[in-house]
This record gives sequence, structure tokens and C-alpha cells, in this order.
Amino acid sequence: MTEQSEASDIDADVVVVGLGTMGSMALWRIARRRNLRVVGVEQYGLVHSHGSFTGESRVFRTAYHEGTRYVPLLLSARDIWHELEADSGRQLLLEVGTLTIGHAGEPAVENVLASIREYELPHQVFDAKELRSSYPQHSVGDDAMGVLDLYGGGMRPELSVFSAIESAAANGATVLDHETVLNVEADGSGVVVTTERRVIRAKRAVIAQGSWARRLNPDLAAVLTVQPLPLTWFMPHHLELFTPDRFPAFIRDEGPVHFFGAPSLDGYSVKVTPRRFHDPVADVDEVPKTISAEKLSEIGHLAQEFFPDLNPEPVHWSVHHDAFTADKVPVIDAGLDGRVLTLAGFSGHGFKLAPGVGEIAAQFVNDEESPLLASDYSLAAHLR
Repeated sequence: MTEQSEASDIDADVVVVGLGTMGSMALWRIARRRNLRVVGVEQYGLVHSHGSFTGESRVFRTAYHEGTRYVPLLLSARDIWHELEADSGRQLLLEVGTLTIGHAGEPAVENVLASIREYELPHQVFDAKELRSSYPQHSVGDDAMGVLDLYGGGMRPELSVFSAIESAAANGATVLDHETVLNVEADGSGVVVTTERRVIRAKRAVIAQGSWARRLNPDLAAVLTVQPLPLTWFMPHHLELFTPDRFPAFIRDEGPVHFFGAPSLDGYSVKVTPRRFHDPVADVDEVPKTISAEKLSEIGHLAQEFFPDLNPEPVHWSVHHDAFTADKVPVIDAGLDGRVLTLAGFSGHGFKLAPGVGEIAAQFVNDEESPLLASDYSLAAHLR
């Protein structure tokens, strides 16, 4: 599947730079139409440990506390997730539901309920007593409430990225891995992408470099920071309580503390992790590789407070990253005279959206209008 022949120059209709979360989906959605010559370029391997998509699982939601504006994109993404499952023959979206627990009147809960009302999403609502009965894994206060998004669940990110690239190649895409892109520039009626090994000339380009986005586009330095994201897994005393059939993916908001996680996928541990625990950095190379013993202890005790069945010492942990904008609204921008589409700044909530964003990229290179785009996704809107 991977193109590793002599480093000859390439002419194409479209080149996709970066084959992580967004780039893999863009490559697949473009290639699936079978009407354009498309090349994908990835600086690492087809699946690797460097990208924002790593970490075993992601949470899928359609009842969205980030705002109702994203729901149409999420519903589109859900349909396209199922298309990728059909194309790959793999289960990628585990529709076990996503449970949001918080307090009535707080934005996290109210925005979820607003999404449900506006789009008539299937759901269940629980008071504290019902939560304790249905989901005894969670320790909740008497004023807690829960909302179960029945379209929600968990996703397998590494398998999803690999499946998208594999399916793109099966549909005729050329895939170049272990090849770093040095420059992208306009040239006449197209773009020229210079890598460390060759020159690729194309009519359009899609740039999806995640936490590396600022390196090819200096304008993004003003709107993006790189946020380290720790992930932690804990060993339960009673694993049977945390299997996918009994334990939905979840989000917990308790004042300033925000936890999220997923059921056990490896057969022995449960992912329970805080949203953030490090300060942002300017460049991905500055992302710390470790979590201090003090922070691990703090995370562990908070996790056990929310889930008393968990042993408070993480069984394993890792530090990941993503590019964030100040308001967590992504950058989806057609620069260089409309020839280069930049996908960046998905701010820790992009993976679930990725197939829909990939379809936006396919619409862009085919000169189609997308009803899923918003004006404030543009780079100009972020720079105001």
C-alpha cells in the first residue's frame, strides 16, 4: 500500500499533507470518489505513537456541550463512520452511549440538553437516585443529574486512522510515509509541495498537520497553541462493572474538575482521565513526556473519588497533545487563492468530527459548497 519506490516527482490533482486524524479522513473521502488523482504524505508511519489520535479510545457524542452548532457535523460524521466501518470491515464506533454527569443549570449539562432539544436526539435523563441504580460505578452527589446520549459511545482511533488510509489506497490514493513536507506554495494555477525527497505538483492541497500546523503556515502561530493532554488508565477491583455493555463512555463535570473516559477495551483497565493537567506550549517538541508523581497521585485520588471501585494508582499513562485555538473553534480555511485547505486547531474535540471534516475536504477539492462550514472557521475570523 505504501509508495516507497524511487523518489521521483509526482503530478496529481490533490495532495494531502499529514495523515493523522483529519488527513487520513480527507484522503479517504477524496479517494473514495475515484475522480481525482490524490497523494497523501505522512512524516511518520501509517500508524504511529506521535500523533494526537493515539490513546486507545476516544469518546463520540452528538449531544454536545461545546454547542449545538456542531451537531449537524457530528450527525454527518456518525453516518460516515459507519461507511468507513463498511469499507474496512472493522468495528470502529462502539455505540454504547455517552453519559454526561453534572448539575442542572451548569453549561455542560444545559448545552447537552439544548442539543437534544434542537435536533431531537435519542437520549435518557437520570436523577441522582436513578444514576446510582443504573450506573453504580459512578459516585454522585444528591444534586447530580445524568444525560445519556444514545448515539454516543467510544471510538478506536488508531484502527480508524489506519482503516481510512488503507481504504484510501484501495480506492487509488498514493500514500507516501516517512516523508517530511518542507514547503507548500502557490504556483500558477496550482500548488507545489516540496518534501525532503521530491516535488509534488497538484491543483489543490489539504494541509492537516495537527500539532505541527504552525510549521508550514506561520500565520497559525497567532491562533494556535499546543496543549499537552495526559491520559490515564486505572485497574478496577470488579472489571465486570466496566465492560462496554455496562459502562458507557462518560464525561464528568464537578466544578473545576472535568473527567472523561471510556469502558474497558483491553480487558483489565479503565480509561479515566482529566481534560487538562499541563500548561500549553508553543511547539509540539516542547510537550512534556512525563507526568510527575504528584500529579499522578492527584489524578488517581480524583478518579477514585468519582469511581470508588478503581485502584487510585494508574496502571499506565501517557502524554498526548493537540493544537488548540482560544475558543476551541477549529480553523478550516481555504488560503492561497482557494487552492490550499487548512484543517487545524480542533482543540481536543476533533476526532469524532473527523469523517465529516474529511467530507468537507472532498467537497472543497471538487468545488462544491459545504453546508457544514461556518464563517468563523476561517483563519481571518480567528485573527480578528
